Amino acid sequence: MDVHLTWNLASDVRQLLQFHFMVNALRAGTIVAIVAGAVGYVMVLRQQSFAGHTMALVGFPGAAGAIWLGIDPVYGFYGFCVAAALVIAAIPGDPREESAAIGTVQSFALAAGMLFVSLYHGFQSGLTNLLFGTIVGVTDYQVRTLLIAGLVALVALVVLGRRLLFATVDAEAARARGVPTRLVGAAFLVLLGVAAAGTSQVTGSLLVFALLVAPAATAVRLTANPLIGLVTSIGVAIVVTWLGEGVAYFSPYPIGFWVTTFAFGVFLLASAYRRVAR
Repeated sequence: MDVHLTWNLASDVRQLLQFHFMVNALRAGTIVAIVAGAVGYVMVLRQQSFAGHTMALVGFPGAAGAIWLGIDPVYGFYGFCVAAALVIAAIPGDPREESAAIGTVQSFALAAGMLFVSLYHGFQSGLTNLLFGTIVGVTDYQVRTLLIAGLVALVALVVLGRRLLFATVDAEAARARGVPTRLVGAAFLVLLGVAAAGTSQVTGSLLVFALLVAPAATAVRLTANPLIGLVTSIGVAIVVTWLGEGVAYFSPYPIGFWVTTFAFGVFLLASAYRRVAR
């Protein structure tokens, strides 16, 4: 495959879209960016970044276990991430207990991942892709799975919308008004697990967190309006994903590195803008 970056944007785009695997990568990346941008924004508002980081890491042992058993890694990604979300949701509301329990879930997941890797005796390149992401392995089936899971997650987020925002801004007042904050919080954690599982299939498990938190943190620094912030987070996630996939196509380095680098760069620019504005 002889491709190279030029000063002709039209030529670069034609090179980018000449192979079906790259079209699938862009489709999957767009779906993942929309879901991660939306769910990640709420995650940052709810100060549950540690839970999101754990979901990101949990995807790897799930997928590694699936590969060891000879089944599609997609089932491992979603199964482990949703299971971890349910375990975390069952933790009592005390923040100290929650953080300790989340750390315990994370350590167990990493230990399970090490076990599955040691039990797997096939080629290790597939496991490396689970960690750092790849643009050549996204199949039509994965795109369809991501689309269905993404639509379900976004519809659920819209349904929870007002109650979730109310419980995020003022949990005590929300409970007083009859909002089932514990149930709403549990439902959101499941959505976070779905978003992490989907993102893992593009960026790799180690760098999921960058796409979940960096666009959202950027949006929080640019606006206090929840609706504008949500749209900004999704927009930033889409742009950095497209840029990351495009540059990864023309370079030998993994997609996760480029997506994370661009996301971090945008975050720094937003932070600088906020400081200057103040």
